[in-house]
Amino acid sequence: MSADLSPVIAAGTRWLLTAFPPAPGAFSQALAEAQAGQAVTLAAALRYPTPLDAQLLHLLSPGGSARLDRLTGADHGDDADAGWRTWVDETVVSWAACLLADPTLAMDAHHLADRGQAGEVTRLTRPGNHEHDAAPLLRHPDLLEPIAALHRASLLDLMGLDLLDNENATLG
Repeated sequence: MSADLSPVIAAGTRWLLTAFPPAPGAFSQALAEAQAGQAVTLAAALRYPTPLDAQLLHLLSPGGSARLDRLTGADHGDDADAGWRTWVDETVVSWAACLLADPTLAMDAHHLADRGQAGEVTRLTRPGNHEHDAAPLLRHPDLLEPIAALHRASLLDLMGLDLLDNENATLG
């Protein structure tokens, strides 16, 4: 994974944890952060697979979290530390939401991405009871849907999957 993506990964992870807070406690916080971080890292590896892609991201900027904030009803007008929000990449966060909601899709995405780029994704692809208990909002498909729906089609297209086939696999 290119170090150039670190700000986007950190901002995307922080946004997900802010929008979908973990259960109380340090252990839950750590598990939720691991899951969100793995999802955002994998999504970033898929979205920006080459060093040139990462350089273009820095040149053009990721776009920020304004639309995501509106979708979740977040109000950050008084947030003095809002600079990190400019590093949120809407597509990466949307793809991460898709991956968090569907471990099978996350496994397929991990196979598509270069394993060295995406790193370890076990908490994302094989979540257990601890992961679900630590991050019930972050793992809830219905709550993630408005965010996931934004760019699901482009993720599935990249992966060579059909939207209808994916919906049927999720239902069946």
